[in-house]
Parts: sequence; structure tokens; C-alpha cells
Amino acid sequence: MTSVSDTHRSGFACFVGRPNAGKSTLTNALVGTKVAITSSRPQTTRHTIRGVVHRPDAQLVIVDTPGLHRPRTLLGQRLNDLVRETWSEVDVVGLCVPADQPVGPGDKFIAAELKKIAKSTPVIGIITKTDLVSQDVVGQQLLALQEIMEFTELIPVSAVDGFQVETLTQLLVDRLPRGPQLYPDGELTDEPEATLVAELIREAALEGVRDELPHSIAVTVEEMVPHPGRTDMIDVHAVVYLERDSQKGIMIGHKGARLKQVGSTARKHIESLLGTKVYLDLHVKIAKDWQRDPKQLRRLGF
Repeated sequence: MTSVSDTHRSGFACFVGRPNAGKSTLTNALVGTKVAITSSRPQTTRHTIRGVVHRPDAQLVIVDTPGLHRPRTLLGQRLNDLVRETWSEVDVVGLCVPADQPVGPGDKFIAAELKKIAKSTPVIGIITKTDLVSQDVVGQQLLALQEIMEFTELIPVSAVDGFQVETLTQLLVDRLPRGPQLYPDGELTDEPEATLVAELIREAALEGVRDELPHSIAVTVEEMVPHPGRTDMIDVHAVVYLERDSQKGIMIGHKGARLKQVGSTARKHIESLLGTKVYLDLHVKIAKDWQRDPKQLRRLGF
């Protein structure tokens, strides 16, 4: 580990908020690269992914969690448990509320949960997506957020145009304990590559199917191996799981066109993640009602 001065800070922060509040986009903006998948679909994030922000004076590890929501399935329940477990282990929490939607019951539900830890863990209120609204609306949103709980700090940001992203980083760093680096220089995430690759495929698959199958898609990477006879290429064999036979046609598309599009989008992202050429072999399988089946959930990594 690199030697650091006595003033060096290191620790963990996590962003919480209802689904689609801009948590993953904000994580990527702070880390400076794509470590969490983002999608216009709510509940895109299913794993807690750690992104590492390196600074000369600090190392901030951001844990990007699934959105907290009232669960309707066993998967939903497990995701909520994951979020609460994460809260209890971090040094500072950021509650993300989008600027373009009124503060609603979902935000109040999360704030009520956060009040239970606020005595021991600082909670920062973050208005995200400020690039989508006027300054007046941002002001109203800050006032509305103040009503739901007492925050250590309140800050409006935009991950898209970088507005106050640095300031937010500083607010988070200021609340970390003094300590040495937790990760080596240059390491941006501790997620296994196969998990990130599976998430990139799932992101591409979600973009392809609009509103038809948002939560029915799971992806596993069966293997990642060097391409026979080539040193500059990796073969990725992956399976997209759906819950019902009727969904297969939607995912594959007319004459396989949609699956081909998913593969080509995912391949570009995987190549930029791995820094090498990729041959992507994608298959579609049915895992009947996997979101409600404990055995299938385990097999798919939840």
C-alpha cells in the first residue's frame, strides 16, 4: 500500500433513493468512469457495486445500492435487505431525490428509515438531475426535502453537466475517518469483471425492450476465455434469462434482430471495460418465475 500522510482520509459512502433517482449516474460521475449500469428503467441496479474515487488527500469508496422500494417479490425483499445492510456499514449516506419529480411517499419512506441511523451516520440530502429543471424548481425541491428530515448538508447536483459534483465529493470526503488507502492506486471498482460484464449485457438488453420486460431479465456470464489462436481477443459466453416463453420472442426480435443489437451494444461497452477485442456469444433461456423462486435466485447470484 502507498504510504499516506496523517491527514489522509478513507472510507465508504453510499447513495440511496427510490428507484431511478440518478444514483448510478452520480456514482459514475464521481468515479469518472462507468462502474455502475444506468438505465432509464427503474430498479436497474441489483447488486451493490463499489466505485473508488482516488485523490491525493483521500480515498472515497462509493457503494451504489439498488433503489429501496416496497417489495412485491422475493427478489425485491432481498434487494431491500441488501440496502439496509449497506447503510449500517458506511461512514456517510447520501439520499438522492431527483429535481424533476415531486418529493413523494417513496422519498418519505426512505427518510423515515434513514432517521434510524442518522444519530450515528451523517446523512446528506442530494437533489439530482438539476440540469432538467429551472433554478426555481431546484429551490422548491430543496425546501421540500428539508421538510422530510434533518440533513447534515443539502446540495443540488447534476451528474450530466458536472454541476457541484466536486463539491459533493468534498462534502463526502470531509465525513470520512482518517486512514490509509483501502484500494491500490488506479483501481476503480472491486466488482469481479464477470459481474460487470453481465451487468453491461443486462443494461443493453433493458434498453432494447423498453417497458415490456424491465424486471424479468437476468444475465449470467458462463465463461470468459482467450479466443483460440488470438492474443488480442476474449470470448465471452453469456446467457440472458427470462421468466416466460412468451418473452423469448420479444428479446430475440424479428429474425434475431433485437438480440443482435443487444450483443453489438454490449460488446462495445465490454471492449472498453476490458481494453481488448471481444467475441460475445449470447443465448436466451427461460428460468420460470425466477424472481419468486429462492433456488433460482441463488443460482442467478441473488
